[in-house]
Amino acid sequence: MKPIIEKILAKTNQDTISSKIQSIDWVLFFATLPVIGAGLITMNSFVGESYFFRKQLISLAIALLVFFIFSRIDFRFLRRTRVVITLFAFSVASLLLLFVLGVVSRGSQSWFKLGLFAFQPADVAKLVLIIVMAKYFSRRHIEIARIRHIFVSGFYAFVLFLLVLLQPDLGSAVIIFFVWLGMVLVSGISKKHLFLVFMIGAVSFFGLWHYAFKPYQKERIKNFINPLADVRGSGYNAYQSTVAVGAGRILGKGIGLGTQSRLQFLPEYQTDFIFAAFAEEWGFLGVTFLFVCFGVVIWRVLLNALHGATNFEILFGVGLAVLFMSHFIIHVGMNMGLLPVTGLPFPFMSYGGSHLLTEFAGLGILMGMRRYSRDVHKDSMKNEFLGA
Repeated sequence: MKPIIEKILAKTNQDTISSKIQSIDWVLFFATLPVIGAGLITMNSFVGESYFFRKQLISLAIALLVFFIFSRIDFRFLRRTRVVITLFAFSVASLLLLFVLGVVSRGSQSWFKLGLFAFQPADVAKLVLIIVMAKYFSRRHIEIARIRHIFVSGFYAFVLFLLVLLQPDLGSAVIIFFVWLGMVLVSGISKKHLFLVFMIGAVSFFGLWHYAFKPYQKERIKNFINPLADVRGSGYNAYQSTVAVGAGRILGKGIGLGTQSRLQFLPEYQTDFIFAAFAEEWGFLGVTFLFVCFGVVIWRVLLNALHGATNFEILFGVGLAVLFMSHFIIHVGMNMGLLPVTGLPFPFMSYGGSHLLTEFAGLGILMGMRRYSRDVHKDSMKNEFLGA
């Protein structure tokens, strides 16, 4: 028996060396490229010289550089409590600083202006929350059934949620909530505690509706029930986006021929409604291909997570998948008139440097974790089978 196990471990060691040479999941990386390309083509198809297209190319170059640099870093230092607390404190401080130095855009004080570029700390806060939750639940997976861990972890999320909501940025605040909720669910929570979480969410929503939501945010939610009630007012964006999606039919109208976008009936086509603009030009077949590519991204993120060295790496990968899926579902839902308009970007596709940088930073961290996952699994096998 022992020689057989030694052969298995030797083969695992060879796989470890190979994985270090090819630390990047190229299937995952190449699956993001069509999604990025879809966004760039959509931005550039309406005018000859696209301001958004040029700036997005620069943001993409920076994001890819960060991705490849992060993929070479050993991120085991993120397991340290001091590092996680520092990241959380930095994120809170940057969100607080927005109320002093932030730039107001479209009624929300969510951005720092850095020369020609703007940076949104809420995007980084989402990634930091994933790290904080991965750290918290990875150390308490045995005693996770205790309900106090739901409230303690919820406190960390609530601090970020509240600071983002006060900007006000309802969309990013919702994403922070879903990241926390998703990671709570995979951490092993009991069913009765799950019911309690939803009850807390319902009560929180009731309180936010009466004491926190702005009038225009309430109107957006009301449009979810009846989006056609005020198509010339608060429901205008939702109506135009559904028209654009439906106008694409099977094959689409062709690149640059989307009338809803080209004639500017569809606002913010490069950010909030880029999916609707893409669907109008590429139709059902183009949307299907886009969904398949994004599905591959989620699949590879989860696959890498399942091969994580410890619970921390596994939880980080799952949290990253929850982040991408939340953005995807809400963005597509609001573009099709199924969800309220919250101003969330389509991952890897919408215009915006800070969200693109955060997304590739998250993937870069996942690739950095991929570099050492095999070693730990090999040692675990040795301990289990050989009694080492």
